[in-house]
Amino acid sequence: MKILFALFALLAVTVASAQTREVQEKRLAEYLPYAGEPVDRFQFWDLIRYELVGEYKVIVWPRLNEAYLITVDSPCNDLEWAHSIGLTSSVHQVNRRFDFVVAGQDKCRINEIRPIDYKKYLADRKESKDSGKN
Repeated sequence: MKILFALFALLAVTVASAQTREVQEKRLAEYLPYAGEPVDRFQFWDLIRYELVGEYKVIVWPRLNEAYLITVDSPCNDLEWAHSIGLTSSVHQVNRRFDFVVAGQDKCRINEIRPIDYKKYLADRKESKDSGKN
């Protein structure tokens, strides 16, 4: 009975993980057209919110209308399952060479930072919704 329960739990986690991965890939595809060229750093005072968009990719908002797509080096096992994340910084700057995404017990080195034109993303979504009403 315990083996059957363990197999059922493993199956449920596998299905949930696959669905989550699908959603992450869809969200990443929505943001990628708005991602600029890689940059070395960005100003950072506070993490307003974040969204996991891949196994090693996360979008962070240091301000309401400012977002960055961060890719971390593997392995970063806790990133997918973390309930919250943090960013290291020096003198209010997150630097791809020196800083990390902190998720659970992992400190994941930042490999790439790409600014997202979040205002354009929001404007295009609003325009798309408005044109769908007509």
